[in-house]
Amino acid sequence: MITTIPKKIPTEKMNTSTIAIPKDRLAGLKENWKTDIVSGFILFLIALPLCLGIAIASGVPPMAGIITAIIGGIIVSQISGSFVTINGPAAGLIVVILASVDRLGGESTGYHATLAAITISGIILFVMGMCKAGELGEFFPASVVHGMLASIGITIMAKQLPFVLGAKPPAKETLLLIASIPKMFAGLNPEIAFIGGLSLAILVAHNLVRNKMIKKVPAPIIVVAISIVLGHYFNLQQAHTDIISGHQYDLNPKFLVNVPTHFIDGITHPDFSQIASYGFWLSVISITLVQGIESLLSCAAVDKLDPYKRHADLSRDVAAVGLGSALCGLIGGLPMIAEIVRSTANVANGAKTRWSNFFHGVFMLVFVVTAAATINSIPLAALAALLVFTGYRLASPRVFKETYEIGLDQLIIFVTTCVACLATDLLVGVFIGVMLKFLLHIFRGAPITRLFVANVDIQNENNESYIVSVKDAAIFSNYLSLKMKLSKIPRKKKVKIDLSATRLVDHTVMEHLYHYAQDYEKEGGAFTIIGLDTHKSASVHPLASHTLSNR
Repeated sequence: MITTIPKKIPTEKMNTSTIAIPKDRLAGLKENWKTDIVSGFILFLIALPLCLGIAIASGVPPMAGIITAIIGGIIVSQISGSFVTINGPAAGLIVVILASVDRLGGESTGYHATLAAITISGIILFVMGMCKAGELGEFFPASVVHGMLASIGITIMAKQLPFVLGAKPPAKETLLLIASIPKMFAGLNPEIAFIGGLSLAILVAHNLVRNKMIKKVPAPIIVVAISIVLGHYFNLQQAHTDIISGHQYDLNPKFLVNVPTHFIDGITHPDFSQIASYGFWLSVISITLVQGIESLLSCAAVDKLDPYKRHADLSRDVAAVGLGSALCGLIGGLPMIAEIVRSTANVANGAKTRWSNFFHGVFMLVFVVTAAATINSIPLAALAALLVFTGYRLASPRVFKETYEIGLDQLIIFVTTCVACLATDLLVGVFIGVMLKFLLHIFRGAPITRLFVANVDIQNENNESYIVSVKDAAIFSNYLSLKMKLSKIPRKKKVKIDLSATRLVDHTVMEHLYHYAQDYEKEGGAFTIIGLDTHKSASVHPLASHTLSNR
């Protein structure tokens, strides 16, 4: 997911000259194993219920999420281009996997065909990463990506609410599910709904509380622990019927997680028999798009959280995630990404190197092999509550408010993309959002000939100062060509980028330039944006789009 854009551009610089950057690989293990193993254990506790919930919500066996976390931790951590990211299954992929399973036959047939799609998608990402395609994540407009993620959040909430309530899902389509919310509440199972409702209340309360001692205990662990106790209290392990207010309610082990007692029994293999079908390749493209975008954005966001200000090799990270996902597809797992929430927790718990990710995978493997019975006592309602809370974070009113503060144009694109994704699918929704962005840019004066290639001129003044003049338009689709020109300027110089002759500078470019300036200045240079005083801003937000004034 995308990190929140700051409302004020910070002026203070962090002094990293006195910080000893931890060594990586084997040297990093010897020096930092104590902090990394502690963080890895905490991350395992957080990741376990999320991996189970994501798999179940995706319409595949819960073991699929565990397999992905294990491979992401033990294997991908050692070949990735990042330092403190945690690789594993992510809520953002629930929608595309669930759609793929349904599209390719449903249940076991759809699951095994989807494993084949995951394998091929992983190979495609691996090849893209090896071809240095890490920069492609900067092509997509921020408002379109936000809209896509918001639609994913809404879909997760709608599809998981029946499991929180213990009600039978009245429909499959998201919009129909939303319309059927009153019906879900009318058909809830009181005891299951109590577990799900209490789990949600704990997550909300934990998010609001400020007590440091309580904050040290991850909310998912509290939810799982209490839900297991309630599951035993309601005797969910045994099929029986309870009578409440004159109504009969069935309770049985179907409301609990079900993983194989022996880990090896959870391993399965893909079915490539549908490889020639349109639906199969639609699944491949959908998985590749969402996985690639989320991985790149999450990895870039984690870079900004790293206290040692290290920079990940995004292309290498894409290749590693792709390879890991291909391996997951071959043995029954889900695709993986560099997951932002778990990565944030990793940094917060003192992780210094990629070994924390490795240890998190090891703990996951050991626990699944030795404690499958404990996993099978977790109520599904608690895991569904975790996902509803995750979905709310992706599509909370705050996201809509912050998008509006950047500009009405961004809100229009954001909402259009979100609604289009909900009404159709993610690929069509993203395409509609990008096309709308192009139309708005052309309407505002962006020349068609400059939609993909920026008009840039660089002047060198005494090999110490550079003036970069951008004409016509600086927009999301031509930013990569602008960045390519900027990358040719040596480090530790004084750079001024003059936008006075641009008819339009969109929000995506403003955001990218802001981060580029931060990175350039951390390396000892000076990067200044000039020429925007002749433009009209879409809002008071410092990173809003700017249009050349007619005055």
